[in-house]
Amino acid sequence: MELKVYVDRLSQPSRAIVIFCKVNKLDFEEVGIELLKGQHLTPEFKEINPMGKVPAIVVDGKFKLFESHAILIFLASACPGVADHWYPADPYRRAEIHSILDWHHSNLRRGSAEFIQNTLVAPFFGRPLNPQAAVENEKVLSSSLSKIEALWLKESGQFLHGSSQPSIADLCLVCEIMQLEFLGETDRNRILGPFKKIQRWIEDTKNATNPYFDEVHQSIFAAKAKLQMPS
Repeated sequence: MELKVYVDRLSQPSRAIVIFCKVNKLDFEEVGIELLKGQHLTPEFKEINPMGKVPAIVVDGKFKLFESHAILIFLASACPGVADHWYPADPYRRAEIHSILDWHHSNLRRGSAEFIQNTLVAPFFGRPLNPQAAVENEKVLSSSLSKIEALWLKESGQFLHGSSQPSIADLCLVCEIMQLEFLGETDRNRILGPFKKIQRWIEDTKNATNPYFDEVHQSIFAAKAKLQMPS
């Protein structure tokens, strides 16, 4: 299978795809699409993803797929050698993973991504900051983190639903939360400080996917320094 992966490592779902491919030793070509340069809006890229968003993949030059959850499910199902824990064959475990992924976009992602947009990065995309909206975004983010701890991080395991190994849901959600590294230390600690289970889970996911997790997330710290965001 010839696999091309179109990503920007500043994008949290893009990072999840790249880490998954590297951890599972998939043979793939990473094609960089720079969001800050508007490369996702070009006619050439929109032939791959008409929505103009990353990530996207092309398989064997003809099969095109976008939306990170769909991509991860496809790769876990279609690529030989991917460990079962990422997307278990057990239909009950799969249903649990789908439930978390469906919840992700309208809760954790809505809080985290929009908070970062409205407090830091909107001007880089030609939009004004919106402190009032950011207050509401942070409420959604904090509520989402509380739900993760209460519902899915159990003492019996290191990962979601008490599992001993990570799934694609762990990777998606942790990469989402890592976007908070764009914040200054004070704001980041204010948001994440109360959530000790979340902090342990992030470290467990890093450890389970390193060295690739740290390698791929270097893009955040490099961009933060380049864009002169607060440390």
